[in-house]
Amino acid sequence: MLVLSAAASAAGLDHSRWDALLQAYVTPQSLVDYGKLKEHGVRELDTYLGELAAPWPDGMEPEETKAALINAYNALTVRWILSNYPVKSIWRTSDPFRVARHTLDGAQTSLDQIEGRLREMGDPRIHAALVCAARSCPPLRGEVYSSGRIDEQLDDNVRRWLADRVKNEFVPSTRTARVSAIFNWYGEDFKQSGGVRVFLAHYAPADASAFLTSPDARIEFETYRWGLNDAAPLGADYSQLNFYMDWARNGYLWVEIKNWFLGLGQKYGVNPIVFGSIYVGAIPFFSLSVAWLIRNIRRRKSSIVPAFCTCLCLISSYLYLIVAGKNIPVWVYCFIVGMVGFGFYSVARRIRTESAKGALEAPLQGVHDAGLQLLNLHGAVGPAGVVVVADPPAVPDEHAGVTRAE
Repeated sequence: MLVLSAAASAAGLDHSRWDALLQAYVTPQSLVDYGKLKEHGVRELDTYLGELAAPWPDGMEPEETKAALINAYNALTVRWILSNYPVKSIWRTSDPFRVARHTLDGAQTSLDQIEGRLREMGDPRIHAALVCAARSCPPLRGEVYSSGRIDEQLDDNVRRWLADRVKNEFVPSTRTARVSAIFNWYGEDFKQSGGVRVFLAHYAPADASAFLTSPDARIEFETYRWGLNDAAPLGADYSQLNFYMDWARNGYLWVEIKNWFLGLGQKYGVNPIVFGSIYVGAIPFFSLSVAWLIRNIRRRKSSIVPAFCTCLCLISSYLYLIVAGKNIPVWVYCFIVGMVGFGFYSVARRIRTESAKGALEAPLQGVHDAGLQLLNLHGAVGPAGVVVVADPPAVPDEHAGVTRAE
């Protein structure tokens, strides 16, 4: 009864149902027995989530709200898994984090949005409490977070997480810390605590704290295992390749490409749409300029203007990048020089090839004309180049008294 009382007091909301489910279905290894929970606990979980879906009480303290949001995130994640169970990973489900398919505090929301509200509170320890149903996630506590104990609970969960040598490893002999990828993904959130290194030194096991403060300490990030955090073996064989395929299938690859493309403008001062428009728009003019240049070379006319137009069309998009860009890395300039150099080389090859064709056609035409003139000495050229031989002069026949052709 004391446990239920503490759970019910958290955030002015009743978390006792969720607390009882955690105690019953979370193993000592912080895994979830989804099979039994789906069979026996879904109705109780839905009742709890229905209470969280209603508008929350006014005037909730920040610590109360923080505790309620953590409980809601973890409960909604478990419920989403149960809706798709059996499944090897949360990534095998349809867009699990971005879609606002859940109702919380009277509004539709997504798991990403709940996480965003928690991150705005400025406490990086929340990353040790949010469990996204993966095997590399921080430990899922066997109790709810409550407003009166949340600082104690968060500190304890961070320490439990870092002490798990499967998920985080500290090697004093090499001054190396191999920690969860979460510290890489959300590195900015730890700056207010002095940065990832200081945060780790504060919460890591005692033998790691000393070397983590050393300037030569190295921090590496473990590969995140997205297999389901199921007490059963389900999800244990979910590989990185499986993850990337599901990640792309859920549309994240396209989002990353689009964000990278559009982010170029903010990072380098270059509008990608303008750059792309110049690049594509210059292609037909470039082709026309090359044809103009080749024609003038064949006719032995001035090639200055068409050559200038060809060069301008070739480098126009890169010229925009150089003029409008800022803080552009050196490798980009090297790439531009390489692309322009290759472009000029290709154009030069094409001009030489086309010019050689024109130079060869001229003497062949002269040989053809000379041959026709020679044939005309003995005959006439009929239609379609057919040679018609003229009759030879008539020779007198002395015996017959008439003429005949010899």
